[in-house]
Amino acid sequence: MSQQANPRGTFLEIANSLKRQIKNDPTMARLPSLAELMRDHKVSRGVALRAFGVLRQEGVAEPVRGQRWRVLRAGAPVDRRPLDQRIAEIIATDGLEVGEAFPSASMLAERFGVSRPTVAKALEKLEAAGVLAGGGQGKVRTVRSVPAREGRS
Repeated sequence: MSQQANPRGTFLEIANSLKRQIKNDPTMARLPSLAELMRDHKVSRGVALRAFGVLRQEGVAEPVRGQRWRVLRAGAPVDRRPLDQRIAEIIATDGLEVGEAFPSASMLAERFGVSRPTVAKALEKLEAAGVLAGGGQGKVRTVRSVPAREGRS
């Protein structure tokens, strides 16, 4: 009821609630989705976005294209490379060879904390670049070539 009596401070209350959650859970890496925030706090999209804006302004979280907002922690490294580059790195880190099966979109979505459509777009880029072959419904995607590692960071 207090949220409806004083809607001006509602976004600040939500932002403070999220900051408490982040502080109490050191493993929290992503914020709840916009829809979850709206549902849980019974607020409009605009109010939820303003709460996210407060967290961004204070350096607590940042938006990630195609993903949920990322929690920022002091001293913790953040990989800001595009998803297709991070997925391509799996070939080297998992020791995959040309012709071997590549992890499924579902497994990649879980591994990177993103949606399957977001993974599908990244995989399409890798297929277009000739790094992966196959794919599609019911087909196993395989490694076509091992990407060269970039010397820059």
